[in-house]
Amino acid sequence: MKYLLDTHVFLWIIEDNPNLTERVKDIYLANSNDIFLSVASIWEMSIKISLKKLKIKGLLNRFVDKHVLGNNIRFLEISAQHVFPIAKLPFYHRDPFDRLLVSQCIEEKMDLISGDRIFDKYDVKRIW
Repeated sequence: MKYLLDTHVFLWIIEDNPNLTERVKDIYLANSNDIFLSVASIWEMSIKISLKKLKIKGLLNRFVDKHVLGNNIRFLEISAQHVFPIAKLPFYHRDPFDRLLVSQCIEEKMDLISGDRIFDKYDVKRIW
């Protein structure tokens, strides 16, 4: 199976946050699953770091290399095919990063791993 991590899930995996569900841990640890992090999540982290809403150790590029590549997570680049469908998504909320994740999941036929229930309104399967 292919799964896309919401930004907060990626960060929680890194810190082994107790809010992670056993289901998410099992999916993440199963060697048979392909786990992806969108470049949109890296972009979101960059903005939150600059706004002082997110603190990480060291530079973001090293942090990402260590925790993405070091944990067998793959990058999901942003392509035009991911962006165009956003124009047709209903406005259940206005977070541009979340809307892009929804569109990527639809286009790539992935399930989204997120604790955010707003995704249940969209035509994606949310895992939590």
